[in-house]
Amino acid sequence: MNGADWTALLPLILTGGAAIVAMVLIAVHRSHGLTLGVTLLGLVLAFVALRPAASVAPLQVTPLLIVDDFALFYLGMIIIACIAVVLLCHGYFAKCEGHAEELYVLLLLATLGSEILVTSTHFVSFFLGLEILSVALYALTAYLHTRARPLEAGIKYLVLAASSAAFLLFGMALVYAELGTMQFRDIADRIALGTGLHGAVLLAGAALLITGIGFKLGVVPFHLWTPDVYEGAPAPVTAFVATISKGGMFALLLRFFYGNGGYRVPSIYLVFTIIAVASMLVGNLLALQQRNVKRILAYSSIAHFGYLLVAFLAAGAFAVQAVTFYLVAYFITTLGAFGVIAMLSDGEREADDVDDYRGLFWRRPMLATVFTLMILSLAGIPITAGFLGKFFIIAAGASAAVWALIIILAVTSVIGLFYYLRIVIAVFSALPGEAEGMQPRVLSLSAASAGTVIVLAVLLVWFGVYPAPILNLIQVAAGGL
Repeated sequence: MNGADWTALLPLILTGGAAIVAMVLIAVHRSHGLTLGVTLLGLVLAFVALRPAASVAPLQVTPLLIVDDFALFYLGMIIIACIAVVLLCHGYFAKCEGHAEELYVLLLLATLGSEILVTSTHFVSFFLGLEILSVALYALTAYLHTRARPLEAGIKYLVLAASSAAFLLFGMALVYAELGTMQFRDIADRIALGTGLHGAVLLAGAALLITGIGFKLGVVPFHLWTPDVYEGAPAPVTAFVATISKGGMFALLLRFFYGNGGYRVPSIYLVFTIIAVASMLVGNLLALQQRNVKRILAYSSIAHFGYLLVAFLAAGAFAVQAVTFYLVAYFITTLGAFGVIAMLSDGEREADDVDDYRGLFWRRPMLATVFTLMILSLAGIPITAGFLGKFFIIAAGASAAVWALIIILAVTSVIGLFYYLRIVIAVFSALPGEAEGMQPRVLSLSAASAGTVIVLAVLLVWFGVYPAPILNLIQVAAGGL
């Protein structure tokens, strides 16, 4: 490796280095505030390092990693999202029992795993990044191990994620056995020179790869872990799982299947179409039956990744732009929604029942306004980034004439309005006097957490009203892919 390679990988090096420094610091002196400061400093430096990395991009760093405009955009999005999660964690875990310092080491490692995913061009780096991410998430999900629900969620995620990793690894082995390479670019070249993805071994390998990726995205029929993990994990950790973990995997999905042309193979196209339709239908219909807000958001996320697959199937440069903008809007919205849940949760239980938000506007108008904006964005209501994101998804689908998928998207989006508006109605409903004592205890709000959700709300409206700056960046990123 030369100087340019080190410069290109500087964001990943600083993220991993911050985890090591935080771990050593905890061993020497345990301090929640100090560990938080080291974590934030490492992430800020990693974000600043994107500029020198961009000066040498695009650059293939060994056969394993590539730093191009596409990777740089997703690296920036992941780092900023992790900063938001860290700020939310400080206020949340200050109210919980036990030590919180090790949590930040795990967050940095999980972020590093996602960063490796978005820069991967080889099965080895793909699997390495996925396992770094997954192992950290097992511990993050069960971090409050003295409570039953986080521990149960952590064990379920461990068992199911390990099974999906086995599918993924076997799929990689089958592709390697057929083509004799594990590098994405070489896979594309050999498919182009050969008969394409028509051999039984190659198709079986692709199916197993889709199984592993589908599990990480939480799409149907690989979604069974999603509601339990969302409900059981601490609210800031759930925000991380819903955004950074899934966003990193979707970026890799774009690079891998667009790079080798696999999405054009009729059988693979059909599989993704079935997954998209099932995710939109199952996610929205099951969300209607929930009263737990975290489970509603879990099933909602299943539906949203079904929407993303509509644009994915449309293919082309505009489809990549639509997917990326939708992910930006989804990141902001989901981080903001779980940020409010984290702020309203106390040290004993999560504020995750719809009744916990009844009359919230009359008790905490700022939080109620932010939460309402996030829910309306998920529903795709105008002036929010979520509305524009859904518009771009539909436009991408229309450009490829996938009208059946667009109709299903529209119908299921209408279904989604029912459970979203049920939460909004609860937020603005009058609080009955006799039920006052049943409401959860509202503690003093963390300044860092409050500032984070306010900034997210501003970004949500800004990108919904004036998206030109972020769209310019996304256009450059999509051109890099």
